[in-house]
Amino acid sequence: MPNLPLKKGALTPTRRVKRNDTWAHIALCLASIVMVFPFIWQLIMSISTNFEIQAVPVRFFPETPQWHNYVDVFTKLPFLNQLGVSVLITVIRTLGQLILCSLAGYAFARLRFPFKGAILALILAILMVPGQVYLIPQYQIIQDLHLLETPWGVALPGIFSAFGTFLMRQSFMSLPRELEESARLDGASPFQTFWKVMLPLARPGLSAVAITTVLWSWNDLLWPLVVTTRETSMPLSAGIATLAGRTEVDYSVMMAASVMAMAPVLILFLLLQKRVVEGLAFSGMKG
Repeated sequence: MPNLPLKKGALTPTRRVKRNDTWAHIALCLASIVMVFPFIWQLIMSISTNFEIQAVPVRFFPETPQWHNYVDVFTKLPFLNQLGVSVLITVIRTLGQLILCSLAGYAFARLRFPFKGAILALILAILMVPGQVYLIPQYQIIQDLHLLETPWGVALPGIFSAFGTFLMRQSFMSLPRELEESARLDGASPFQTFWKVMLPLARPGLSAVAITTVLWSWNDLLWPLVVTTRETSMPLSAGIATLAGRTEVDYSVMMAASVMAMAPVLILFLLLQKRVVEGLAFSGMKG
């Protein structure tokens, strides 16, 4: 069949793709600006005066950068103490999830036991329930264990998660069964097979669980406010929130404290973002 001549002004498939790509890039750029702007605005407010922050009309840049706001954080908050509490809580939660979620994920992916499907469905159903629903029972349990005002009281409810279990299950299901069969032929027990063969190969999934747990734990606010009331026992998220509950709110110091609190986890994410993306893609798209 002979090729028909294109009408004047008609778009070829290549031109359509290029035009679609252009609009996609424009949309992505606009979305990036919307997402990044709050962080940039927070940086600007952290070096502004309280008057400039609340001025009408809005002042986008301070007349003189107020770098002393970052020094004032240490006088208005036990910042280093709260930083240590945040690090301890994050480490406890991350280690707990890596151990428990990897064990549970391997069991649901490879082992056979009664009611496995029903138990997995029950665990995944937790993802559909808002955390506020079981807030009071959690508080009563922590109170009965005499763990109020302690890092363990904040960390304990977060050492296991349905999401982490699902990620690790998907990660283990993507691995070939021949590896386990070879290990068992060599005389390895189920736990030795898990620990020495399967777990090292599931590193992308472990990375995804670790980083998502760190980000969630570092930013957790509601639960720490419930179980801690003393400033010295609070993590940074709750400590910074107490600045807003005072009679006179110093927004510039609050923003400076927020920037300082974001810095450790932001640096960690920038260093490991490639592994995080690979881990999420590996665990969520296979299996």
